[in-house]
Amino acid sequence: TAAAARVLLLPAARQRLGGFTKTFLVGGAARRSLYFGGNRLRSTQAATQVVLNVPETRVTRLENGLRVASEDSGLSTCTVGLWIDAGSRYENEKNNGTAHFLEHMAFKAIGTKKRSQLDLELEIENMGAHLNAYTSREQTVYYAKAFSKDLPRAVEILADIIQNSTLGEAEIERERGVILREMQEVETNLQEVVFDHLHATAYQNTALGRTILGPTENIKSINRKDLVDYITTHYKGPRIVLAAAGGVSHDELLELAKFHFGDTLSTHKGEIPALPPCKFTGSEIRVRDDKMPLAHLAIAVEAVGWEHPDTIPLMVANTLIGNWDRSFGGGMNLSSKLAQLTCHGNLCHSFQSFNTSYTDTGLWGLYMVCEPATVADMLHVVQKEWMRLCTSVTESEVARAKNLLKTNMLLQLDGSTPICEDIGRQMLCYNRRIPIPELEARIDAVDAEIVREVCTKYIYDKSPAIAAVGPIEQLPHFNKIRSNMCWLHD
Repeated sequence: TAAAARVLLLPAARQRLGGFTKTFLVGGAARRSLYFGGNRLRSTQAATQVVLNVPETRVTRLENGLRVASEDSGLSTCTVGLWIDAGSRYENEKNNGTAHFLEHMAFKAIGTKKRSQLDLELEIENMGAHLNAYTSREQTVYYAKAFSKDLPRAVEILADIIQNSTLGEAEIERERGVILREMQEVETNLQEVVFDHLHATAYQNTALGRTILGPTENIKSINRKDLVDYITTHYKGPRIVLAAAGGVSHDELLELAKFHFGDTLSTHKGEIPALPPCKFTGSEIRVRDDKMPLAHLAIAVEAVGWEHPDTIPLMVANTLIGNWDRSFGGGMNLSSKLAQLTCHGNLCHSFQSFNTSYTDTGLWGLYMVCEPATVADMLHVVQKEWMRLCTSVTESEVARAKNLLKTNMLLQLDGSTPICEDIGRQMLCYNRRIPIPELEARIDAVDAEIVREVCTKYIYDKSPAIAAVGPIEQLPHFNKIRSNMCWLHD
């Protein structure tokens, strides 16, 4: 299924929530540098990883441009997958939804020239393996979880699926119905609906403003030629990473990659597909429905891409805002100031801060679920807390947020699958796997002054994008919300 994630630091797959968060930590010259460049630092960090007994991530590039990256932790199981630089952002209005349609076809509806659909399913089940796939706005992923001894078969199956799929007309028609039903289910998930609306208004009339699934009319019209054209254009060696983690030998994985992909995935002979520019527009979408019990609202400002110097300070600020729902205990002892105010004033059912990064842009903001009567009060408190980040956040708050950020970063790397996903996405985003000590050093370099400076740069007096669904009669006018992006006075 289509997927995207907002995470605290390292990207992790999540169902269609707007886009992967990818973090690259570099710094700028305007303030104390967060950049630790050069081989000297990398050598030091590599040595630190050895001391910490962290397995090395080995990377090799084939002649056709395909990158092979792995981390051997000696487990009895492994995860191996293909991370492809291809998603809905590479589509146009006519073929929007093709990447997701193709991902659906890969594991649910088709056989290959070597295997029927039944043969494929039986082989996976007999291995005790799991096959999965997901699509984001900028990436498509196919991966398998299996016993380490079955790594060769898992790689062969993945290669067979993306290179030899039959894409039969009957299977396409069957899966078309499945996707249309999935679209109906998505419409009942109000968080996904709100984030699709948020992208539509923030990046209106651009590729990022379109949904991952595509419009209904496109799903009904996508044909075999559209799918084949998409594969031919985007499934090229330089755009693909074969990543693995768990009990994997890099040398074995490299030989498998050469055998299955070395002579088949060519490089681009013509023009290389480029990401279209996506301009952020401060604006709003309101879908009022007074029959709904709760209001669902997202508000965001334009943030930065993965490799921007300000990514880490924005992630620290995102952690400072935090998340909360009514199941949380603690009351006024909660670490998030916004959570304290929300809990004390009974202002909402839940809120979740997010920082969604793409190649060259991003969204930094908050999603909230409120009673109809508290929408205006909750939004007022949120904006006031944002202004506090710009002006008076303290060192103790920033220190606590940095520790939480590092904790979450490490907790996300628990198991071969999240590690494999981390390797695959980082290789596509940064063309290398960033060592954990390097990430921690860059987080530690952030202080309250940097957070205030960066928040002022991206939040203070900036026009936000807003998406709201439900009983939102009390939601203030956009001009009022825009004026409150400066310092608020009670």
